[in-house]
Amino acid sequence: MDHNNILAVVLAGGKSRRFGRDKSQVKLGDKILIDYILTEIIDLYKDILIVTNEPIKFLNSNKISLTSDIQKGLGPLGGIFSAMKWAKDNKKNYEWISTFPIDTPFFKKEHLSKFYKEINLDKSNLFFMKSKNTRHNIFGLWSLKLLEKLELALEKGDRKVEHWANEIGVKTIDFEYENNKDPFFNINTEEELETAKKLLKNDKL
Repeated sequence: MDHNNILAVVLAGGKSRRFGRDKSQVKLGDKILIDYILTEIIDLYKDILIVTNEPIKFLNSNKISLTSDIQKGLGPLGGIFSAMKWAKDNKKNYEWISTFPIDTPFFKKEHLSKFYKEINLDKSNLFFMKSKNTRHNIFGLWSLKLLEKLELALEKGDRKVEHWANEIGVKTIDFEYENNKDPFFNINTEEELETAKKLLKNDKL
């Protein structure tokens, strides 16, 4: 797959309600949380777009641009739509966007390579990662052809990635991993942050 056809999008517009503060800025080991995913993808793309509605710190790179949600409160679908609109409005010649969350510090570029390698672009306009019967809807590859459909869905009040993806059709790529090496482990609470600290420490032992 040609990475030059893909805009990388990091979705950082959520309110982190369960965490109680902006988890993208939380320190884990020697980095803030958002920088874990940025470190893995920074060398793979020409452009990385962060969708955020607040001033945040992040890895310094001239590849990274910022945009805010066109309309707040629309959840991840709103962030994805905002990214697609940014690409169109800025006349970026991308055919796909690849989306990433900010709260999965153990996801590696090797997992992304497997994802792309197993995708058949002729089979769908939308692809998600999946592991242990769980679909990871924020780890996705979205065709820019979906822009108008997504806009109509948001206008009708659709807010759920799961529901909308099922309606339009989505293909999944399955991942296997050892139980203590979950690349999709995500941090939503202070307790999960403490778990991540232990996992990170064990990795360094």
